Amino acid sequence: MQVNTIMDLLNTLPQRYKGREVVAGKKEGVWVKYSAEQFRENVDNVSLGLLALGMGADDKIANMSPNRPEWNFVDFGIMQIGARHVPLYPTLAENDLKFIINDAEVKIIFVASKELYDKVQSIRAEVPSLKEVYTYEDVPGAKSWKEVKALANENDRTQLKALSSNISPDDLLTLIYTSGTTGNPKGVMLTHGNLVSNIVTCHKLCPSEAQIALSFLPLSHIFERMIVYMHMFNSLSVYYAESIDTISANLQELKPDCFSTVPRLLEKVYDRIVAKGNELTGIKKTLFFWALNLGLKYDHDGKNGWWYGVQLQVARKLIFSKWQAALGGNIKVIVSGGAALQERLARIFWAAGIPVLEGYGLTETSPVIAVNTFDRQGHCFGTVGKIINGVEVKFAEDGEILCKGPNIMNGYYKRPEQTAEAITDGWFHTGDIGVLVDGKYLKITDRKKEIFKTAGGKYIAPQVIENKLKESVYIEQIMIIGENQRFPAAFIVPTFVNLIEWCARNNVEYTTNEAMVKNPDVIAKYQQELDKYNVGFGKWETVKKFVLLPREWSIDEGEMTPKLSLKRKIIMEKNKNLIEAIYAHSEPVVA
Repeated sequence: MQVNTIMDLLNTLPQRYKGREVVAGKKEGVWVKYSAEQFRENVDNVSLGLLALGMGADDKIANMSPNRPEWNFVDFGIMQIGARHVPLYPTLAENDLKFIINDAEVKIIFVASKELYDKVQSIRAEVPSLKEVYTYEDVPGAKSWKEVKALANENDRTQLKALSSNISPDDLLTLIYTSGTTGNPKGVMLTHGNLVSNIVTCHKLCPSEAQIALSFLPLSHIFERMIVYMHMFNSLSVYYAESIDTISANLQELKPDCFSTVPRLLEKVYDRIVAKGNELTGIKKTLFFWALNLGLKYDHDGKNGWWYGVQLQVARKLIFSKWQAALGGNIKVIVSGGAALQERLARIFWAAGIPVLEGYGLTETSPVIAVNTFDRQGHCFGTVGKIINGVEVKFAEDGEILCKGPNIMNGYYKRPEQTAEAITDGWFHTGDIGVLVDGKYLKITDRKKEIFKTAGGKYIAPQVIENKLKESVYIEQIMIIGENQRFPAAFIVPTFVNLIEWCARNNVEYTTNEAMVKNPDVIAKYQQELDKYNVGFGKWETVKKFVLLPREWSIDEGEMTPKLSLKRKIIMEKNKNLIEAIYAHSEPVVA
């Protein structure tokens, strides 16, 4: 079944699913499932309701909600009438929300809950284009999205069919505002053809026997949105996790075949597993860490030899089978994106029989540029895989990755100058620095704008150092600083659950996080960790000083983007007194 536009996915759902559910979400503890026919009925009613409200081609309609089936119904309902979908992160700050609604001239917005409804209402007077706000959940005094569906006029179905049949691959599908780590968000214009090119090229990431996918990354980000379209292309039933906190329970309940994630969540899973391993005693603890160390040496395609394979079979039966069970026992693949995946994590999960396929791309590239696959020689640890079919990559003189292909955006909405700066002669400037390994695997080495010089004129690539130091089970988050300074230093947020366990084993009384980050014994422990992981870096790159911080950086506090990238300038601004102290004194600095 050929797909040229995302609308073609909708039109072919009955043939793809044949009575099985397309999507499902939980309501009051019960999974509510939607067949292809029910999916289409909801979509058509949204489309007809929007037409009745006077919406049409090129009108901007926003959607601010955690993942749920209604998000999909509204997504397809908007595109079916030729309007433009503007997805919004539920965690957006009011200033960004106001900017986006005004910049896109959004006329209608769908929100999930009373909390989000109140957030929109608080800026209502400052967004003159906004005509209506509809809620998915019942909110007193608010209009329900059901009211939109109730406006559906059967007489308009002929008009609806005519509108949808006129949609072409070159038509604008969506405006996605990049969160960005600096400045106002920019609206990325993506077409039907952009997304379809990624779906068709990447659909083999999921094995053909897969049937159920769990989804929890935000659909408002292009990564998960493309993945869900891809699942529909592959006829997988998509179940939406109730929340980030229920992922473990949902995995056990559904036993899905696959899910997509960001490295941060895999790091948390790994850290919890290691923490449990540390609680073991005797032969069980010995076996656990034997298996763990074995897994860290894993390589693809039998490169480790037959004796390693024998040992790995034993480790999988005795130890790693429990890892698989913790993820539901049926995982065939995890797709990782959004940030760099530590090589040790990729190796250990593959060794455990849980393949993790890391990819790379940006919102502007729909999003995939390169990805590891199941093909023989289709994967390489420490890289983001091979460039996908149809996409070309070359490197600028400074190592910046440039790419060209059918996945490249139409440009930034209402920003011709920034578009011209980002795309020259058809080549999109990613802002990332990279190299090709073995002439075919793309490796990302850093963000162009994040590389900085020390006072001695030496270049520092912070992400390389951060990813290495995060191999410590005692480091939850880290940010390297030192631009125009004598040496690099670090802000470190401890993995407090592991720090508590270390304190118990070493007779260090644990009181509060705030007290422990100032404790001399704890500071000495982190100096040991730095000394251990600094090995291998040039003298100018080694972290000379650090500060332990008492809480994690978060989206809510404005220190991270919705895809969990550090907002470095904001973190530095919030901690400027500590930075001054680091470079003013020779003794350790405490938060």
